[in-house]
Amino acid sequence: MKNGKRHVPLRSCVVCGKKTEKRKLLRIVAAPASVEVDHTGRLPGRGAYVCADGNCAKGALRRSRIDYALRKRLNNDEWTKVTSAIETTSSIQ
Repeated sequence: MKNGKRHVPLRSCVVCGKKTEKRKLLRIVAAPASVEVDHTGRLPGRGAYVCADGNCAKGALRRSRIDYALRKRLNNDEWTKVTSAIETTSSIQ
């Protein structure tokens, strides 16, 4: 460690493209069996990040971007689950 500073991992939001700290983003995970929102940031599977404050996700959250980032086609149930989780998380913060 130089100068006592720790490394802060950066990730990009798949909706707006803004790079920010990993802890300020919400991770969506495509596990082999399902797609879910990962609040811990440690679930196994392919992940995509969305701004946790919900500002960019309100109007611009597009299914195709999430599908492309996760390399998996979301069915209607998975899409509803993901969008409702993003809305509840953004309303908490």
